[in-house]
Amino acid sequence: MILKFAIAAVLLASALARADEIVTLKTRANAGQSYLLLADAKPQAIAGMFPGGQGQVRLPAEISQLKLGPRGNFLVRTREQFRDRELAVAIVDSPSDRQSGMEDTFRIGREHADDIAAVVRDLKARFPGAKIFLVGTSRGTLSAAYLGRSLGASVDGVVLTSSVLQGTRRGMNLSLSGFDFAAIKAPLLFVHHAEDACKSCPYGDAQRLGRTYPLVTVKSGKPAESGECEPLSAHGYFGKEEETVSAIKSWILGKPYPRTVE
Repeated sequence: MILKFAIAAVLLASALARADEIVTLKTRANAGQSYLLLADAKPQAIAGMFPGGQGQVRLPAEISQLKLGPRGNFLVRTREQFRDRELAVAIVDSPSDRQSGMEDTFRIGREHADDIAAVVRDLKARFPGAKIFLVGTSRGTLSAAYLGRSLGASVDGVVLTSSVLQGTRRGMNLSLSGFDFAAIKAPLLFVHHAEDACKSCPYGDAQRLGRTYPLVTVKSGKPAESGECEPLSAHGYFGKEEETVSAIKSWILGKPYPRTVE
């Protein structure tokens, strides 16, 4: 009986240490910014995540209503692999005044920076002393890079995965071609799959950046089950999620990390 009570107490303490919720902040006069928070106890660091595409996660009002598919965006589907006692996860949704998603011009603009500055302040209030990292994938790297530059000392590092380094043929989408990465004062990590076939995300451009900045090159994985710019392909580290996440987490937490994931 004593053992049962002890086990129950441990389980209760573990449950109370978890802070899983959907947070919505009033960030601008007519807009709110929501994010999904997954955290245990007192994390050393928090990864603020910016999915690709138009950045829509479509978070519900309550965590009990949350339903995120297992075959979606790389950062969203691996959220529980990122999250542990040392690292909390904050997945950022598109703001309430961008119901159809975030245009590239919004991702690089002042309003987005103001929204995320409010998120960073909220995270720092919840977890004093925890370091804040911005992690973007695909078109989410526009957010992470520009925010990393504009938020300055408010963030402790930036991770850019499957970076959009070239514009589309019609020039309809923005890219990080020509972006001054040195303007990001926090440490910067690039992660890229050597076989990424998305035309906006050529590995050769990432390789050149790897001469100046840390680069994790991912190789192999499973045969693609989506388009070349979609998540279930090399672009989304399909079949190499666990190893890729492990490398990113190690870098964030200041631990040794592999430069090549095979």
